[in-house]
Amino acid sequence: MSFREDSEDGRDLRKPFLHTGSWYRMGSGSRQSSMMGSSQAIRDSSISVLACVLIVALGPIQFGFTAGYSSPTQTAISSDLGLTVSEFSLFGSLSNVGAMLGAIVSGQLAEYMGRKGSLMIAAIPNIIGWLAISFANDSSFLYMGRLLEGFGVGIISYVVPVYIAEIAPQNLRGGLGSVNQLSVTIGIMLSYLLGLFANWRVLAVLGTLPCLVLIPGLFFIPESPRWLAKMGMTDDFESSLQVLRGFDTDISVEVNEIKRAVASTSRRNAIRFGDLKQRKYWFPLMIGIGLLVFQQLTGINGVLFYSSTIFASAGIQSSNVATFGLGAIQVIATAVSTSLVDKTGRRILLIVSSSGMTISLLIVAGAFFAKGHVSETSTLYSFLGYLSLVGVVGMVIAFSLGMGPIPWVIMSEILPLNIKGLAGSIATLANWFIAWLVTLTAPLLLSWSTGGTFSIYLLMCAFTLAFAASLVPETKGKTLEEIQGSFRS
Repeated sequence: MSFREDSEDGRDLRKPFLHTGSWYRMGSGSRQSSMMGSSQAIRDSSISVLACVLIVALGPIQFGFTAGYSSPTQTAISSDLGLTVSEFSLFGSLSNVGAMLGAIVSGQLAEYMGRKGSLMIAAIPNIIGWLAISFANDSSFLYMGRLLEGFGVGIISYVVPVYIAEIAPQNLRGGLGSVNQLSVTIGIMLSYLLGLFANWRVLAVLGTLPCLVLIPGLFFIPESPRWLAKMGMTDDFESSLQVLRGFDTDISVEVNEIKRAVASTSRRNAIRFGDLKQRKYWFPLMIGIGLLVFQQLTGINGVLFYSSTIFASAGIQSSNVATFGLGAIQVIATAVSTSLVDKTGRRILLIVSSSGMTISLLIVAGAFFAKGHVSETSTLYSFLGYLSLVGVVGMVIAFSLGMGPIPWVIMSEILPLNIKGLAGSIATLANWFIAWLVTLTAPLLLSWSTGGTFSIYLLMCAFTLAFAASLVPETKGKTLEEIQGSFRS
Protein backbone atom coordinates (compact mmCIF):
# COMPACT_ATOMS: atom_id res chain seq x y z
CA MET A 1 0.00 0.00 0.00
CA SER A 2 1.59 3.27 -1.05
CA PHE A 3 1.22 6.29 1.16
CA ARG A 4 -1.38 8.94 0.38
CA GLU A 5 -2.53 12.15 2.06
CA ASP A 6 -6.00 10.75 2.68
CA SER A 7 -6.99 7.20 3.52
CA GLU A 8 -9.94 5.43 1.95
CA ASP A 9 -12.18 6.37 4.90
CA GLY A 10 -11.34 10.05 4.41
CA ARG A 11 -9.00 10.34 7.38
CA ASP A 12 -6.32 12.98 6.93
CA LEU A 13 -3.01 11.25 7.48
CA ARG A 14 -1.11 14.52 7.70
CA LYS A 15 -2.09 15.06 11.35
CA PRO A 16 0.45 14.20 14.06
CA PHE A 17 0.55 10.61 15.18
CA LEU A 18 -1.15 11.05 18.52
CA HIS A 19 -1.00 7.36 19.42
CA THR A 20 2.64 6.91 18.61
CA GLY A 21 3.66 10.23 20.12
CA SER A 22 5.56 11.32 17.03
CA TRP A 23 6.07 15.00 16.28
CA TYR A 24 6.42 14.21 12.58
CA ARG A 25 3.79 15.44 10.18
CA MET A 26 3.00 13.69 6.97
CA GLY A 27 3.89 15.60 3.87
CA SER A 28 2.53 15.40 0.35
CA GLY A 29 4.83 15.45 -2.60
CA SER A 30 5.00 13.29 -5.67
CA ARG A 31 6.45 9.78 -5.78
CA GLN A 32 10.01 9.95 -7.05
CA SER A 33 11.05 7.12 -9.33
CA SER A 34 14.47 8.49 -10.11
CA MET A 35 17.66 7.33 -8.47
CA MET A 36 17.96 10.65 -6.67
CA GLY A 37 14.49 10.28 -5.17
CA SER A 38 15.25 6.75 -4.07
CA SER A 39 18.49 7.83 -2.42
CA GLN A 40 16.69 10.65 -0.63
CA ALA A 41 14.08 8.19 0.67
CA ILE A 42 16.83 5.90 1.99
CA ARG A 43 18.49 8.85 3.72
CA ASP A 44 15.17 9.97 5.23
CA SER A 45 14.55 6.43 6.47
CA SER A 46 18.02 6.15 7.99
CA ILE A 47 17.70 9.53 9.73
CA SER A 48 14.25 8.74 11.13
CA VAL A 49 15.26 5.33 12.45
CA LEU A 50 18.59 6.61 13.79
CA ALA A 51 16.81 9.40 15.68
CA CYS A 52 14.54 6.82 17.32
CA VAL A 53 17.50 4.56 18.17
CA LEU A 54 19.48 7.41 19.72
CA ILE A 55 16.58 8.30 22.01
CA VAL A 56 15.89 4.77 23.25
CA ALA A 57 19.67 4.24 23.58
CA LEU A 58 19.50 6.41 26.70
CA GLY A 59 18.01 3.33 28.39
CA PRO A 60 21.08 1.13 27.80
CA ILE A 61 23.32 4.04 28.87
CA GLN A 62 21.44 3.89 32.19
CA PHE A 63 21.97 0.11 32.15
CA GLY A 64 25.74 0.55 31.70
CA PHE A 65 25.99 3.28 34.33
CA THR A 66 24.35 0.93 36.82
CA ALA A 67 26.72 -1.89 35.86
CA GLY A 68 29.85 0.24 36.17
CA TYR A 69 28.89 2.15 39.31
CA SER A 70 30.19 -0.39 41.82
CA SER A 71 33.75 -0.44 40.46
CA PRO A 72 34.94 3.14 41.19
CA THR A 73 32.84 3.45 44.37
CA GLN A 74 33.69 0.23 46.20
CA THR A 75 36.34 1.67 48.52
CA ALA A 76 34.46 4.91 49.30
CA ILE A 77 31.06 3.32 49.97
CA SER A 78 32.58 0.55 52.10
CA SER A 79 34.50 3.13 54.14
CA ASP A 80 31.67 5.66 54.58
CA LEU A 81 28.96 3.13 55.47
CA GLY A 82 31.19 0.51 57.11
CA LEU A 83 30.37 -2.29 54.66
CA THR A 84 32.27 -5.57 54.66
CA VAL A 85 33.37 -7.27 51.43
CA SER A 86 30.36 -9.58 51.59
CA GLU A 87 27.95 -6.67 52.18
CA PHE A 88 29.35 -4.75 49.22
CA SER A 89 29.18 -7.89 47.10
CA LEU A 90 25.49 -8.11 48.01
CA PHE A 91 25.05 -4.47 47.01
CA GLY A 92 26.73 -5.12 43.67
CA SER A 93 24.58 -8.17 42.98
CA LEU A 94 21.22 -6.67 44.01
CA SER A 95 20.88 -4.83 40.70
CA ASN A 96 20.81 -8.24 39.06
CA VAL A 97 18.14 -9.44 41.51
CA GLY A 98 16.03 -6.40 40.63
CA ALA A 99 16.71 -7.01 36.95
CA MET A 100 15.39 -10.56 37.28
CA LEU A 101 12.14 -9.18 38.66
CA GLY A 102 12.05 -6.64 35.84
CA ALA A 103 12.76 -9.36 33.29
CA ILE A 104 9.79 -11.41 34.54
CA VAL A 105 7.35 -8.59 33.75
CA SER A 106 9.21 -7.08 30.79
CA GLY A 107 7.69 -9.23 28.05
CA GLN A 108 4.07 -8.90 29.13
CA LEU A 109 4.54 -5.21 29.95
CA ALA A 110 5.90 -4.59 26.45
CA GLU A 111 2.98 -6.52 24.94
CA TYR A 112 0.21 -4.64 26.76
CA MET A 113 1.75 -1.19 27.25
CA GLY A 114 3.75 -1.07 24.04
CA ARG A 115 7.48 -0.66 23.64
CA LYS A 116 7.42 3.06 24.44
CA GLY A 117 5.05 2.76 27.38
CA SER A 118 7.14 0.08 29.03
CA LEU A 119 10.30 2.20 28.69
CA MET A 120 8.55 5.12 30.37
CA ILE A 121 7.53 2.84 33.23
CA ALA A 122 11.08 1.44 33.51
CA ALA A 123 12.60 4.92 33.82
CA ILE A 124 10.74 5.76 37.04
CA PRO A 125 12.26 3.14 39.42
CA ASN A 126 15.68 3.91 37.96
CA ILE A 127 15.40 7.55 38.98
CA ILE A 128 14.04 6.72 42.45
CA GLY A 129 16.75 4.09 42.94
CA TRP A 130 19.61 6.46 42.19
CA LEU A 131 18.20 9.07 44.57
CA ALA A 132 17.85 6.45 47.31
CA ILE A 133 21.52 5.49 46.91
CA SER A 134 22.61 9.13 46.89
CA PHE A 135 20.90 9.88 50.22
CA ALA A 136 21.65 6.53 51.88
CA ASN A 137 23.00 6.65 55.41
CA ASP A 138 22.93 2.90 55.94
CA SER A 139 22.87 -0.28 53.91
CA SER A 140 19.05 -0.54 53.81
CA PHE A 141 18.57 2.52 51.56
CA LEU A 142 21.61 1.47 49.56
CA TYR A 143 20.13 -1.98 48.91
CA MET A 144 16.65 -0.64 48.16
CA GLY A 145 18.01 1.80 45.60
CA ARG A 146 20.06 -0.90 43.91
CA LEU A 147 17.00 -3.17 43.65
CA LEU A 148 14.91 -0.39 42.10
CA GLU A 149 17.63 0.42 39.59
CA GLY A 150 17.87 -3.23 38.64
CA PHE A 151 14.11 -3.54 38.17
CA GLY A 152 14.11 -0.74 35.61
CA VAL A 153 17.23 -2.08 33.90
CA GLY A 154 15.64 -5.54 33.60
CA ILE A 155 12.78 -4.05 31.58
CA ILE A 156 15.09 -1.85 29.51
CA SER A 157 17.40 -4.75 28.62
CA TYR A 158 14.54 -6.59 26.90
CA VAL A 159 12.49 -3.76 25.41
CA VAL A 160 15.23 -1.66 23.75
CA PRO A 161 16.69 -4.40 21.47
CA VAL A 162 13.17 -5.55 20.57
CA TYR A 163 12.09 -2.01 19.68
CA ILE A 164 15.20 -1.40 17.58
CA ALA A 165 14.79 -4.72 15.73
CA GLU A 166 11.15 -3.95 14.97
CA ILE A 167 11.75 -0.48 13.53
CA ALA A 168 15.03 -1.04 11.66
CA PRO A 169 15.21 -1.91 7.94
CA GLN A 170 16.73 -5.33 7.36
CA ASN A 171 19.99 -4.02 5.87
CA LEU A 172 20.70 -1.90 8.96
CA ARG A 173 19.13 -4.02 11.70
CA GLY A 174 22.33 -5.66 12.93
CA GLY A 175 24.28 -2.43 13.23
CA LEU A 176 21.43 -0.50 14.79
CA GLY A 177 20.71 -3.40 17.13
CA SER A 178 24.33 -3.33 18.26
CA VAL A 179 23.86 0.29 19.32
CA ASN A 180 22.09 -1.21 22.34
CA GLN A 181 25.31 -2.79 23.63
CA LEU A 182 27.39 0.18 22.45
CA SER A 183 25.26 2.40 24.68
CA VAL A 184 25.76 0.01 27.60
CA THR A 185 29.54 0.31 27.19
CA ILE A 186 29.27 4.10 26.99
CA GLY A 187 27.33 4.06 30.25
CA ILE A 188 30.00 1.89 31.87
CA MET A 189 32.78 4.16 30.63
CA LEU A 190 30.97 7.27 31.88
CA SER A 191 30.60 5.76 35.35
CA TYR A 192 34.32 4.93 35.38
CA LEU A 193 35.29 8.40 34.12
CA LEU A 194 33.02 10.41 36.42
CA GLY A 195 33.99 8.13 39.30
CA LEU A 196 37.53 9.50 39.05
CA PHE A 197 36.29 13.00 39.99
CA ALA A 198 32.92 12.71 41.75
CA ASN A 199 32.22 11.08 45.10
CA TRP A 200 29.77 8.21 45.21
CA ARG A 201 26.76 10.31 46.23
CA VAL A 202 27.21 12.83 43.42
CA LEU A 203 27.84 9.97 40.98
CA ALA A 204 24.48 8.46 41.98
CA VAL A 205 22.70 11.76 41.26
CA LEU A 206 24.37 11.89 37.84
CA GLY A 207 22.97 8.39 37.23
CA THR A 208 19.46 9.84 37.03
CA LEU A 209 20.23 11.94 33.94
CA PRO A 210 19.77 9.32 31.16
CA CYS A 211 16.25 8.44 32.30
CA LEU A 212 15.34 12.09 32.96
CA VAL A 213 16.10 12.77 29.28
CA LEU A 214 14.60 9.48 28.05
CA ILE A 215 11.09 10.13 29.37
CA PRO A 216 10.39 13.33 27.37
CA GLY A 217 12.30 11.95 24.39
CA LEU A 218 9.88 9.03 24.05
CA PHE A 219 7.06 11.46 23.22
CA PHE A 220 8.86 12.39 19.99
CA ILE A 221 9.27 8.96 18.41
CA PRO A 222 6.75 6.53 16.87
CA GLU A 223 5.66 3.28 18.46
CA SER A 224 6.88 -0.02 16.97
CA PRO A 225 4.83 -0.65 13.79
CA ARG A 226 4.92 -4.41 14.37
CA TRP A 227 3.44 -4.01 17.84
CA LEU A 228 0.74 -1.70 16.47
CA ALA A 229 -0.07 -4.24 13.75
CA LYS A 230 -0.28 -7.05 16.28
CA MET A 231 -2.68 -5.02 18.40
CA GLY A 232 -4.94 -4.42 15.38
CA MET A 233 -4.19 -0.68 15.06
CA THR A 234 -3.86 -0.79 11.28
CA ASP A 235 -3.96 2.95 10.57
CA ASP A 236 -1.40 3.78 13.26
CA PHE A 237 0.75 0.84 12.12
CA GLU A 238 0.99 2.10 8.53
CA SER A 239 1.52 5.71 9.63
CA SER A 240 4.32 4.70 12.00
CA LEU A 241 6.03 2.60 9.34
CA GLN A 242 5.77 5.44 6.81
CA VAL A 243 7.49 7.83 9.22
CA LEU A 244 10.28 5.32 9.81
CA ARG A 245 10.84 4.55 6.12
CA GLY A 246 10.51 8.10 4.79
CA PHE A 247 7.52 9.86 3.27
CA ASP A 248 8.62 9.19 -0.33
CA THR A 249 9.09 5.45 0.21
CA ASP A 250 6.65 2.83 -1.04
CA ILE A 251 5.99 0.69 2.03
CA SER A 252 3.43 -1.63 0.45
CA VAL A 253 5.67 -4.72 0.33
CA GLU A 254 6.74 -4.39 3.97
CA VAL A 255 3.17 -3.66 5.06
CA ASN A 256 1.92 -6.83 3.40
CA GLU A 257 4.72 -8.96 4.90
CA ILE A 258 3.93 -7.73 8.41
CA LYS A 259 0.18 -8.20 7.89
CA ARG A 260 0.72 -11.79 6.74
CA ALA A 261 2.93 -12.52 9.74
CA VAL A 262 0.37 -11.04 12.13
CA ALA A 263 -2.51 -12.87 10.46
CA SER A 264 -0.76 -16.22 10.94
CA THR A 265 -0.53 -15.63 14.70
CA SER A 266 -3.70 -14.18 16.15
CA ARG A 267 -3.09 -12.07 19.23
CA ARG A 268 -6.22 -13.49 20.79
CA ASN A 269 -4.71 -16.97 21.09
CA ALA A 270 -2.92 -16.99 24.43
CA ILE A 271 0.45 -18.69 24.42
CA ARG A 272 1.07 -21.03 27.36
CA PHE A 273 4.28 -22.62 28.59
CA GLY A 274 3.13 -25.93 27.09
CA ASP A 275 3.07 -24.40 23.61
CA LEU A 276 6.81 -23.75 23.83
CA LYS A 277 7.39 -27.50 23.37
CA GLN A 278 6.75 -27.09 19.63
CA ARG A 279 9.98 -27.02 17.64
CA LYS A 280 9.12 -23.73 15.95
CA TYR A 281 9.12 -22.22 19.43
CA TRP A 282 11.61 -24.15 21.55
CA PHE A 283 14.45 -24.08 19.01
CA PRO A 284 14.67 -20.27 18.66
CA LEU A 285 14.04 -19.94 22.40
CA MET A 286 16.89 -22.37 23.12
CA ILE A 287 19.24 -20.33 20.92
CA GLY A 288 18.15 -17.05 22.52
CA ILE A 289 18.50 -18.39 26.07
CA GLY A 290 21.76 -20.19 25.26
CA LEU A 291 23.46 -17.08 23.89
CA LEU A 292 22.28 -14.84 26.72
CA VAL A 293 23.32 -17.38 29.37
CA PHE A 294 26.76 -17.98 27.83
CA GLN A 295 27.20 -14.20 27.53
CA GLN A 296 27.22 -14.03 31.33
CA LEU A 297 28.96 -17.34 32.08
CA THR A 298 32.07 -16.01 30.36
CA GLY A 299 32.50 -13.87 33.50
CA ILE A 300 32.37 -10.47 31.83
CA ASN A 301 30.31 -8.93 34.65
CA GLY A 302 32.77 -10.18 37.23
CA VAL A 303 35.61 -8.55 35.30
CA LEU A 304 33.78 -5.24 34.74
CA PHE A 305 32.21 -4.89 38.19
CA TYR A 306 35.45 -5.57 40.03
CA SER A 307 38.01 -4.45 37.47
CA SER A 308 39.71 -2.05 39.91
CA THR A 309 40.31 -4.94 42.33
CA ILE A 310 41.59 -7.16 39.53
CA PHE A 311 44.05 -4.51 38.32
CA ALA A 312 45.23 -3.85 41.87
CA SER A 313 45.93 -7.58 42.36
CA ALA A 314 47.86 -7.52 39.09
CA GLY A 315 50.13 -4.83 40.56
CA ILE A 316 48.67 -1.89 38.61
CA GLN A 317 48.97 1.13 40.92
CA SER A 318 46.48 3.44 39.19
CA SER A 319 43.76 0.80 39.07
CA ASN A 320 40.85 3.26 38.68
CA VAL A 321 42.54 4.94 35.71
CA ALA A 322 43.22 1.53 34.19
CA THR A 323 39.55 0.67 34.71
CA PHE A 324 38.48 3.81 32.82
CA GLY A 325 40.89 2.89 30.03
CA LEU A 326 39.27 -0.54 29.90
CA GLY A 327 35.86 1.08 29.55
CA ALA A 328 37.07 3.29 26.71
CA ILE A 329 38.54 0.29 24.90
CA GLN A 330 35.23 -1.53 25.30
CA VAL A 331 33.36 1.37 23.67
CA ILE A 332 35.76 1.42 20.70
CA ALA A 333 35.58 -2.36 20.19
CA THR A 334 31.78 -2.36 20.38
CA ALA A 335 31.65 0.48 17.85
CA VAL A 336 33.77 -1.65 15.50
CA SER A 337 31.34 -4.54 15.94
CA THR A 338 28.43 -2.20 15.18
CA SER A 339 30.01 -1.34 11.83
CA LEU A 340 30.78 -4.98 10.97
CA VAL A 341 27.70 -6.94 12.00
CA ASP A 342 25.67 -6.23 8.84
CA LYS A 343 28.68 -6.92 6.62
CA THR A 344 30.29 -10.02 8.07
CA GLY A 345 27.22 -11.53 9.73
CA ARG A 346 26.27 -12.38 13.29
CA ARG A 347 27.50 -15.97 13.49
CA ILE A 348 31.08 -15.36 12.36
CA LEU A 349 31.49 -12.51 14.86
CA LEU A 350 30.24 -14.78 17.65
CA ILE A 351 32.83 -17.40 16.70
CA VAL A 352 35.66 -14.85 16.48
CA SER A 353 34.58 -13.25 19.75
CA SER A 354 34.37 -16.47 21.79
CA SER A 355 37.69 -17.67 20.33
CA GLY A 356 39.40 -14.42 21.29
CA MET A 357 37.96 -14.57 24.81
CA THR A 358 39.19 -18.14 25.26
CA ILE A 359 42.75 -17.23 24.23
CA SER A 360 42.76 -14.04 26.35
CA LEU A 361 41.56 -15.83 29.47
CA LEU A 362 44.19 -18.51 28.96
CA ILE A 363 46.81 -15.74 29.15
CA VAL A 364 45.24 -14.18 32.25
CA ALA A 365 44.87 -17.45 34.14
CA GLY A 366 48.41 -18.51 33.25
CA ALA A 367 49.84 -15.16 34.36
CA PHE A 368 48.12 -15.25 37.75
CA PHE A 369 49.10 -18.87 38.39
CA ALA A 370 52.72 -18.07 37.49
CA LYS A 371 52.77 -15.06 39.86
CA GLY A 372 52.19 -17.41 42.77
CA HIS A 373 55.60 -18.98 42.14
CA VAL A 374 57.61 -15.77 41.60
CA SER A 375 59.06 -13.31 44.09
CA GLU A 376 57.11 -10.04 44.33
CA THR A 377 60.33 -8.05 44.01
CA SER A 378 61.40 -9.66 40.76
CA THR A 379 61.11 -8.15 37.29
CA LEU A 380 59.22 -11.25 36.14
CA TYR A 381 56.51 -10.56 38.74
CA SER A 382 55.88 -7.09 37.28
CA PHE A 383 55.93 -8.49 33.76
CA LEU A 384 53.30 -11.09 34.69
CA GLY A 385 51.15 -8.33 36.18
CA TYR A 386 51.17 -6.40 32.92
CA LEU A 387 50.64 -9.63 30.95
CA SER A 388 47.46 -10.29 32.94
CA LEU A 389 46.36 -6.74 32.16
CA VAL A 390 46.88 -7.40 28.45
CA GLY A 391 44.82 -10.58 28.75
CA VAL A 392 41.94 -8.79 30.52
CA VAL A 393 41.94 -6.06 27.87
CA GLY A 394 42.00 -8.73 25.15
CA MET A 395 39.02 -10.46 26.75
CA VAL A 396 37.01 -7.24 26.88
CA ILE A 397 37.84 -6.41 23.25
CA ALA A 398 36.87 -9.91 22.10
CA PHE A 399 33.65 -9.80 24.13
CA SER A 400 32.73 -6.41 22.68
CA LEU A 401 33.22 -7.62 19.11
CA GLY A 402 30.54 -10.29 19.36
CA MET A 403 29.33 -11.80 22.61
CA GLY A 404 28.42 -8.38 23.99
CA PRO A 405 26.04 -6.97 21.35
CA ILE A 406 25.02 -9.95 19.19
CA PRO A 407 23.11 -12.20 21.64
CA TRP A 408 20.62 -9.37 22.21
CA VAL A 409 20.38 -8.72 18.46
CA ILE A 410 19.69 -12.38 17.69
CA MET A 411 17.21 -12.75 20.55
CA SER A 412 15.19 -9.83 19.20
CA GLU A 413 15.30 -11.27 15.67
CA ILE A 414 14.48 -14.97 16.07
CA LEU A 415 11.60 -15.02 18.57
CA PRO A 416 8.20 -15.31 16.79
CA LEU A 417 5.87 -12.35 17.28
CA ASN A 418 3.18 -14.30 19.14
CA ILE A 419 5.57 -15.68 21.79
CA LYS A 420 7.95 -12.75 21.95
CA GLY A 421 6.52 -11.44 25.23
CA LEU A 422 6.66 -14.75 27.11
CA ALA A 423 9.81 -16.14 25.49
CA GLY A 424 11.63 -12.82 25.68
CA SER A 425 10.92 -12.61 29.41
CA ILE A 426 12.29 -16.14 29.91
CA ALA A 427 15.47 -15.40 27.93
CA THR A 428 16.04 -12.07 29.68
CA LEU A 429 15.38 -13.62 33.09
CA ALA A 430 17.94 -16.37 32.37
CA ASN A 431 20.51 -13.72 31.40
CA TRP A 432 20.02 -11.71 34.57
CA PHE A 433 19.95 -14.78 36.83
CA ILE A 434 23.38 -15.87 35.58
CA ALA A 435 24.61 -12.28 35.76
CA TRP A 436 23.55 -12.22 39.41
CA LEU A 437 25.39 -15.47 40.15
CA VAL A 438 28.56 -14.23 38.44
CA THR A 439 28.46 -10.84 40.17
CA LEU A 440 27.76 -12.37 43.57
CA THR A 441 30.48 -15.01 43.31
CA ALA A 442 33.19 -12.98 41.52
CA PRO A 443 34.73 -11.27 44.62
CA LEU A 444 34.55 -14.51 46.59
CA LEU A 445 36.18 -16.49 43.78
CA LEU A 446 38.85 -13.81 43.30
CA SER A 447 39.70 -13.93 47.00
CA TRP A 448 39.97 -17.74 46.71
CA SER A 449 42.15 -17.83 43.57
CA THR A 450 42.44 -15.24 40.83
CA GLY A 451 43.97 -17.76 38.43
CA GLY A 452 41.34 -20.34 39.32
CA THR A 453 38.55 -17.81 38.75
CA PHE A 454 39.76 -16.99 35.25
CA SER A 455 40.20 -20.69 34.52
CA ILE A 456 36.50 -21.23 35.21
CA TYR A 457 35.60 -18.36 32.89
CA LEU A 458 38.00 -19.81 30.29
CA LEU A 459 36.11 -23.11 30.30
CA MET A 460 32.80 -21.29 29.81
CA CYS A 461 34.22 -19.40 26.82
CA ALA A 462 35.22 -22.70 25.21
CA PHE A 463 31.65 -24.00 25.63
CA THR A 464 30.36 -20.74 24.13
CA LEU A 465 32.53 -21.24 21.05
CA ALA A 466 31.14 -24.75 20.54
CA PHE A 467 27.55 -23.53 20.95
CA ALA A 468 27.93 -20.64 18.48
CA ALA A 469 29.70 -22.77 15.87
CA SER A 470 27.22 -25.67 15.95
CA LEU A 471 23.75 -24.21 16.61
CA VAL A 472 23.44 -20.48 15.93
CA PRO A 473 21.94 -19.63 12.50
CA GLU A 474 22.94 -16.64 10.38
CA THR A 475 20.24 -13.94 10.28
CA LYS A 476 22.07 -11.28 8.25
CA GLY A 477 20.09 -9.74 5.39
CA LYS A 478 16.72 -11.34 6.25
CA THR A 479 13.51 -9.70 7.36
CA LEU A 480 12.15 -10.59 10.78
CA GLU A 481 9.29 -12.42 9.07
CA GLU A 482 11.73 -14.50 6.98
CA ILE A 483 13.83 -15.40 10.03
CA GLN A 484 10.86 -16.46 12.13
CA GLY A 485 9.27 -18.28 9.18
CA SER A 486 12.41 -20.42 8.76
CA PHE A 487 11.82 -21.98 12.17
CA ARG A 488 8.27 -22.94 11.19
CA SER A 489 9.58 -24.75 8.12
